[in-house]
Amino acid sequence: MTIERIRPIALGIIRRDDQILVFEGPEPDSGGPIYYRPLGGTIEFGELGHQALVREMREELSAEIENVRYLGLCENLFHAPDGRAAHEIALLYEADLADKTLYQKEEMQSVEDSGQTFRVLWKSLATFQRGDAPLYPNGLLELLCTPPR
Repeated sequence: MTIERIRPIALGIIRRDDQILVFEGPEPDSGGPIYYRPLGGTIEFGELGHQALVREMREELSAEIENVRYLGLCENLFHAPDGRAAHEIALLYEADLADKTLYQKEEMQSVEDSGQTFRVLWKSLATFQRGDAPLYPNGLLELLCTPPR
């Protein structure tokens, strides 16, 4: 029996001019559709969202971040690659990479705990606005492209 739960996650919006840093999933050779999402992951029990983001960036990219600022929240209902219904609440933070040389790299690799690797790259917001590729979680693009009041 599968227990359904809401998964709290923390995601980092890291900008380079008109681009954001995202990972590409699933692996291109898996045959599934390609989508993009900012780096981050599950908030563990007893951990604050910004702490989870710092930990996830260390784990996934071996990178330190600084100037972490809360941006907003997105709630996402979707089907996972294995077909299960999924529900995530994403705390979104803007941050800067501490190692400024990472802004010069066009592509990097992210390694999950399982050993699976993902491409990490810079993608322009215009790519997502044109509908050339999906950006998750749902609602993130609107949040990033809406001018502050």
